[in-house]
Amino acid sequence: MASIFGHALAAYTIGKVSNLQLNPVKLSLLLIFCAVIPDADVIMFRFGYSYMHPLGHRGFTHSILFAFLLAFLIRALFYRKVGYFSKTGIVLFFTFLLAILSHCLLDACTDGGRGVGFFIPFDDTRYFFPWRPILVSPLGASRFFSDYGFRVLQNEAFYIGIPAVIILSISYIFRRKFKK
Repeated sequence: MASIFGHALAAYTIGKVSNLQLNPVKLSLLLIFCAVIPDADVIMFRFGYSYMHPLGHRGFTHSILFAFLLAFLIRALFYRKVGYFSKTGIVLFFTFLLAILSHCLLDACTDGGRGVGFFIPFDDTRYFFPWRPILVSPLGASRFFSDYGFRVLQNEAFYIGIPAVIILSISYIFRRKFKK
């Protein structure tokens, strides 16, 4: 998996690019929650589920179906006053969806693990992308705060941070240009 920091940065970037005119702190926190919650599946190890079980790590909570369900739930719970089929409502749903899917896509770009179950529960196959430049983040805070954890952060600064800054910069320039 990419680290919590990489996932959070991707979600923050998605939120900024969506250009939603809503409470920015609330929206950013919800997007970051959406982007990191798929890794709550690690708790399933404690219940005896193996990594490759559909409920195991990078299983159902990393699937496209889960992303749709969670995006709908978060949007319904936290933005009740926004019409579902209004422009803002639709953009809000897809922004949450992209934040959740960004987690799955980043994990499929890591160099470790056993793949991502994009299509669970319909297909239990785990997938990686052919290009896997992101170092897999260690599980647990004690392992993360190590030399390897620092290398993971450096790697993510390059493969997630630089693209995020470029995307945010382009978005800012376009918004300023078309606002005039």
